Amino acid sequence: MTRTPRSAEPRAPRSRVPSRDLRRDLYAAGAAALLVTAAVLIGRHIEDTRHTLRVGWPPVLGSWGPHAGPGTPAALLVAALTVAYGPALAARLPWRALLPLAWGTSTAWIFSLALIDGWQRGIAVRLTTRYEYLQVIDRFHDIPATLRDFTHHILLPSPDHWPAHIAGHPPAATLTFVLLDRIGLRGGGWAGVWCVTVGATACVAVLVAIRALADERLARRAAPYLVLAPAAVWMGTSADAYFAAVAAWAVALLALAVTRGSLPAAGASGLLFGLTCYLSYGLTLFALIGAAVLLLGRRRVRERPVLLAPLLAGAAVVPLAFTLAGFDWWEAYHLLVTRYYQGAGGTRPYGYWVWANLACTVLITGLATAAGLRRTAAVLIHARGLGQSGNPSPARTRLALLVAAALLALLVADLSGMSKAETERIWLPFAIWLLPACTFLPRPRAWLTAQAVLALLLNHLLMTGW
Repeated sequence: MTRTPRSAEPRAPRSRVPSRDLRRDLYAAGAAALLVTAAVLIGRHIEDTRHTLRVGWPPVLGSWGPHAGPGTPAALLVAALTVAYGPALAARLPWRALLPLAWGTSTAWIFSLALIDGWQRGIAVRLTTRYEYLQVIDRFHDIPATLRDFTHHILLPSPDHWPAHIAGHPPAATLTFVLLDRIGLRGGGWAGVWCVTVGATACVAVLVAIRALADERLARRAAPYLVLAPAAVWMGTSADAYFAAVAAWAVALLALAVTRGSLPAAGASGLLFGLTCYLSYGLTLFALIGAAVLLLGRRRVRERPVLLAPLLAGAAVVPLAFTLAGFDWWEAYHLLVTRYYQGAGGTRPYGYWVWANLACTVLITGLATAAGLRRTAAVLIHARGLGQSGNPSPARTRLALLVAAALLALLVADLSGMSKAETERIWLPFAIWLLPACTFLPRPRAWLTAQAVLALLLNHLLMTGW
């Protein structure tokens, strides 16, 4: 028998699937980068010629100002360590150790990015500007009376009208900082520390939800992306980081309720959902994400429908308390719509912001998330194509459905026209639920590097504001 020379042996064809998928990921990331570029160039032209965007560096509310600060070395160190060791630690650490590590690293990342602007500008004065909550602390000396009178100061022509952020949110947002002041945590520094430390727990809540609804492996893969999110640039220091954490824990507790049949978790989830609606009007859209969780846990809900009782009872607590105190949520919302169009919302063109808002979303979630959303769509299409024949990875499909629900909520917010500009801050609660799409990506260190570089560039090149 003659042996065929090795050079003449037929070679098995190499699979082109991984390289094709990678190219598609890069195309998605490239399209997202082009969207941001278009938003910058077109926005700059509109603002220079018509002055209707009302932002300093379209599509972001801020201004061009390259700078460094005391947080620069720390931010570089946190980014480097998370990229180098994050994926391995997330895969190997015990679950109970991973959660506090994720929270601690997220806190360090947010603080270090904020301190690039220095303690005063980056943290201490963020919540004390003329638009912010701490400006009206003294007007809440009689809380019940202020709540009864709250709607009388929303419109611009009204006497002593509320500053923009107070008028733009239900009173639970402002009341949080009033209560911090009452217990001795006074001033912008404490308020900023509160928002960062509480806001950083949002990543833990998302991990808990993914583990409950999908599986632990996917949650572990998501951890470094949630920690090193570009959204951290705007989470330090804004009240929306705090709102994001409350909403995230509402979803996480609901996930635990429907997967474990826990009545206390259902009640706590309802309580936080109610609070979420009284922190921000727009976060009522979290009902879409909550509905997705109920859909994913429908089997347990059918087996134990009593879970809905504490959920609904908990959700009624905060609305009932504020209503009895004299605050009418619906009246306030309708007045807010009028106030919105009395101010910048009346001049900002919907035709630009309806797509430029999505460019802002790219900036807070990163190019990796754009590629991850492409893979999310592929997972859902693949699952649909399998029909009843079985799904080889139900956990991936369940996670994809959760991400898709968050994306749907964000798109509804966009189409509503009530979020024209400043969505890099306002949409933080939705953005953190898009980040788990990155779990579908290979080569985590490369994508994490892209995420970290984007955040560092944004914070060092722009003077962000809100």
